Amino acid sequence: MTAQVVVLGAGYAGAGAVQTLEDELEDARITWISDTDYHLVLHESHRVIRNPGVQEHIKIPVEEIKSPSTRFIEGEVTDVDTDERVVSLDDGTNVEYDYVLVALGSSTAYYGIPGLDEHSLTLKSLDDALEIHRSVKEAAAEATREDPAQIAIGGAGLSGIQSAGEIAEFRDAHNAPIEISLIEALPEIMPGQDPELQGAVKKRLREKDIEILTDDPITEADEDAIHFDEGEPLEYDVFVWTGGITGREALEGANVEKEHNRVVAESTFQTSDDRVFAIGDSAVIDQGEAPAPPTAQAAWQAAELVGENVARAIEGRPLKTWTYKDKGTLISIGDEAVANDIQGLPINTFGWIGAETLKKMVAARWIADVSSPKRAKRAWKHL
Repeated sequence: MTAQVVVLGAGYAGAGAVQTLEDELEDARITWISDTDYHLVLHESHRVIRNPGVQEHIKIPVEEIKSPSTRFIEGEVTDVDTDERVVSLDDGTNVEYDYVLVALGSSTAYYGIPGLDEHSLTLKSLDDALEIHRSVKEAAAEATREDPAQIAIGGAGLSGIQSAGEIAEFRDAHNAPIEISLIEALPEIMPGQDPELQGAVKKRLREKDIEILTDDPITEADEDAIHFDEGEPLEYDVFVWTGGITGREALEGANVEKEHNRVVAESTFQTSDDRVFAIGDSAVIDQGEAPAPPTAQAAWQAAELVGENVARAIEGRPLKTWTYKDKGTLISIGDEAVANDIQGLPINTFGWIGAETLKKMVAARWIADVSSPKRAKRAWKHL
């Protein structure tokens, strides 16, 4: 009997996995399910905060990614019944599977902080980026030099820093009365990263007149202000929260081992149910002392192997072990960028045109791989 393989999600993990599955599975039937009919180059979505026109260059239709033989269903996954091997969608559709690959991405974690969910915007989708743009634009239009718009970004990781940089570029391009605050509960921005990288990024943030507030956790948010453990409340007009991730609600009922609603997977991507595989932000993938990071880089790498492992599972062959390889960090702060610990380069941390070009190259290569070199070339100047 032909195996039914279902892929959930159109992020980096899902889009990349569909293509590797198509290469590996000659006899299986592949069904790809996503709540959007496009793949978003998410690590460039912050560009849309400044310029909504960028969306056309980082939104890739699924028809450009998959082969004609792969069935695509647009719909929101509401449940994965691992006992009956059925995926349920929000329109009542049920899709049966023999093997399922969970690559749904993540949801925003609010850590139980009162008011955070209700009063903040997030950056997990294209619609989120467009909403941040609209909110910043409206706040700036109502502000004056004497009473500037207050834009607060909670969480000083990659998403928070890149969002702050784009808002600063919007402010400067439009000469808008905007003040920007970047908030981090821990003592340093980019917690856990190389101090040299932290210092280089902090320098560029300050050059862009972005206030950095660290070492004081948020305890509550209301419709007007953010409250802290020790410091005075910070009034805001727009509050963007990028502080953490958790699993998707659709996985709550799945009978597999989970941590914070993210599926626990071995280094083969197989879960406690041998018919369920998981990669990307949906998964906590064993890598020994610590799991693989929930990053685009890790998702790309995992997608290259997961198709072969699903094929091996169907055929009853041993699965291959995946080892994540950190190839370095690239982060943009508006039109500038900083690179750190890039594999194969002799210098540890650098910026300016070298880092900017390298960051563009990484995004363009991904677009070329999942779509075409022609699309990547068109997108270049917008990355």
